[in-house]
This record gives sequence, C-alpha cells and structure tokens, in this order.
Amino acid sequence: MEAELAQGTERVINGQRRVFYDGYWIRAYDVPTDRWRAKKQLIEAMTRRLFLHTEAGINVPGARADEARAAFESETEPAKKRVKGAMLAGSLFNRAADIFTKLVELEAQGIRIQSDNPLMRMCGQHLQEALELGKTVLHRSGEEGIDELWGEPFKAFAYPIEKFYESRYIKIAQTMRGIDEIAEALYITTTSQPLFPGIEPVIWSFAKAAKINCETLRDDSDIFEVWADFVVAGEKLCSYGPAHARTDHERLLLERGQRLLVNARELVLAITRARVPMPKSARAFIERCSAYRLSLSSGELEPQPESLRGSVIGFALTS
Repeated sequence: MEAELAQGTERVINGQRRVFYDGYWIRAYDVPTDRWRAKKQLIEAMTRRLFLHTEAGINVPGARADEARAAFESETEPAKKRVKGAMLAGSLFNRAADIFTKLVELEAQGIRIQSDNPLMRMCGQHLQEALELGKTVLHRSGEEGIDELWGEPFKAFAYPIEKFYESRYIKIAQTMRGIDEIAEALYITTTSQPLFPGIEPVIWSFAKAAKINCETLRDDSDIFEVWADFVVAGEKLCSYGPAHARTDHERLLLERGQRLLVNARELVLAITRARVPMPKSARAFIERCSAYRLSLSSGELEPQPESLRGSVIGFALTS
C-alpha cells in the first residue's frame, strides 16, 4: 500500500506529523514563517555541517577568497590543485554566508532586498562556484566526497523554503535506505556462522535508532533521548559475541566478525550525522561482508593484511 502513496503524503503517526518519501515515513517539521531569517539560519547550519564532515583545512574565511583563488589558479600540480580548490570552495562558501547574513540584517531593519540585487547575485555566484569546486572535496574519512553537502546551502539560498524542506526529506529517505542496506548486509553476514547467535534484533535496533537520529533535528527536545538511544545501540552492536574464542580459527572468525560490527557502527554514524548517503563507502563495506562470507564458505579464512584492518571510514565514534 505504501508504494501507492504519493510523494509528500502527510499523516500523524503515534502523535507525530510525518511525511512520506521513497518508502519512508519521515518526521516532519513546520516551515518557519520568517523566510529570510530561516534561510540565514539554514545557511549557517549547512555551513557548520559542511565543514564538520569534510576534510580538514578547507574552512578558509571568506575575506581570504581572493588569496585562495590566486593560490588555486597558479597551482600546476594536480593533487595540490585539488586541495587548493577545496580551500577556495570553503572560502567562497564562507563569503556567500557572510553576504547573506548582512542582507538578512538589512531586511530586519525594513530594507527590502530584491532578487536582482548585486549582492544577491554575488552570493548566488559564490555558492554556485563552491558547489562545482566542492565535487572534488573528500569526506573527513578520505573515503569519498559528499557533494550533496555543498549543494544544500545553494538550495537554501535559491529555493523557496518549502521546496528546500522537501529536498531534505527526499535526501533523508535516501539516507535511511542506505542504512537499511548496510544493516541487511551485516545481518546476512553475521548470521552465516554461529559466533553471533541472536544478533538480528541488535542489528535492526541499531538501524532503527540510526534512522530516528537521522530524521530528528538537533534543536528538537527529543534529541537527548534519540542520541542516547543511538549511541547505546551502537555500543551493544560492537560488543556482541563471545568474550573468548576456543581455537585459533575461531579467534580469527571472531576478530574479523567483530571488526565488521565496528565498521558498520562507524559507517552508519558518519552517514547519519551527515544525513546523506555515502554510496562508495557503503559498497566497500558490503564487499567486505561478501568477502567474509565467501571465506567462511570456502573454509579458507586468512588474516587480513594490516592495511585493511580498522575502520572502513577511518575515524572514531567520538569525532
């Protein structure tokens, strides 16, 4: 029945207003009435979120955009040019946010700003250029880029506020689907051998907590319970399994399996906090699950090379 529902269908479910997109009922929030102030707050929030999840060193002040451009344009080494392009993108992003903040302050003083205002056009141009340059910027894990994070501030600037909210619900639905795919791969993998009996409810409890966290705004009063549930569910997932192995072969099975649990927790954490899918990292994790199952079926489970040990995305839960 849900497949027949129109995108954007709204219902009150268990006392919460929810909206339906791509197979998921997502928690809905009221659209702010002060459109300019809402846009300013969205751009500020998107700015913080962008720099939280992207590689270090690119949060360059907007006042240094000309310096950043000169450094980028004069660079000839491709690897360094990518990094300097990321720094220019960050600086343009900050300059656009600075401009828009001042425009909102003028609006608050009763000065009407038209869409063809030169500063408005400059703001849009900076965001558009940052979006293009941002396609080469990596997630802080170094695994892949998340160019959706660069597009959202431009959407917050250019779209009507209702359209922006709709785009966020669609992206959250895609993120939830990515979480479910990771959980499904982990479930199939861990239930293929006897060291993790009864793990199914632990996996799905973690996935559910992740999706609830993904849809809940940070200024929502429920966030204290939601975040605590998510962290505890992740801890339960990572600690699942016997404390000791009886044989060397079983020890290797347990070590590899528990490492997959930790990898899943960290990957889902990154996806949930960014609120966008990470398809490259997800594919890499699912491939590792498949390799583990294949080695189990063949009976030829070998120790992992040191280069493959540790986190699939390379940063800790506390980051």
